[in-house]
Amino acid sequence: MIDINRKSVYRELTDYVMIGIGMMFYSLGWVAFYLPNHISSGGVAGLSSIIYWGTHTPVQFTYFSMNVVLLAIALRILGLKFCIKTIYGVLMMTAFIALFRNVFPNPTILRGEPFMACIIGSCFCGIGLGFGLSYHGSSGGSDIVASIINKYRDISLGRVILLVDMIIVTLSYVVLHSWEQVIYGYVGLIVVSFVLDQVVSMGRKSVQFLIISERHEEICERVIRTPPYRSCTVIDATGYYSGNRLKVLVLVTKQREASEVFSMIDEIDPHAFVTQSSVIGVYGNGFDKFKVKRRSKNLQPSVEPKSDKTAENESAQHL
Repeated sequence: MIDINRKSVYRELTDYVMIGIGMMFYSLGWVAFYLPNHISSGGVAGLSSIIYWGTHTPVQFTYFSMNVVLLAIALRILGLKFCIKTIYGVLMMTAFIALFRNVFPNPTILRGEPFMACIIGSCFCGIGLGFGLSYHGSSGGSDIVASIINKYRDISLGRVILLVDMIIVTLSYVVLHSWEQVIYGYVGLIVVSFVLDQVVSMGRKSVQFLIISERHEEICERVIRTPPYRSCTVIDATGYYSGNRLKVLVLVTKQREASEVFSMIDEIDPHAFVTQSSVIGVYGNGFDKFKVKRRSKNLQPSVEPKSDKTAENESAQHL
């Protein structure tokens, strides 16, 4: 119980630290590269930018106020755990925005080079959003919308955010009166979505091992007794040339755990034959959940209950 509690505390602390780092990256990309160069971003940050350019209202105030409304909706759909970390992310984001606004009050970085500012700022924003979502948090805004959709559908987070944010970037023309700046915003959205998907999928990639070894039982025992306590499948096989009976182990694990698997196999049987391949998706216990729309119980065909006499006759026919 103590080990489990320690692991849980360690995971929670890791989540909060990485969310904070992600919000720092996102704030840096937005405040230092986007905002001073009049490049609109998406989500609440983009709306805050539009309000700032039109009314000079500090972006940290509008960003925080609009996220309060979205968090109230997310509390009901995504649950308290997601909202707690998202509230933390919004607070960290607001603090970093206020800090970087004092550090970068003017476009002192890449002055006169809006395209490079757009690309570099988008990379920072994509990394920050990816860190937040990978560790069960969010910066608020369109991230909440994307997380709600991704909860029920296997749709790329980056694509959802891209579709939602294109409308907000287009609205920036009302204040900026420049389609060139709007196009820079479109380019930024594409780069952000690409970087976001790369960061998020980096932690979800899985690999499949096919292991042929005479000491397959020892390898299986080590796999099921070593964290994160994976299981493996044993398949009977026959060598075509030798005609020998073989045992093939099938093991699926996260990509970050691949080096541990190789070390374990090398320790038990250095002469084992091993193949490793990447898999597109792994669903089930210990991996991702199925994201399908379940049929309503009302759609199931109704079946009239059978009488006791009919049931006895059918049982007798089967016997």
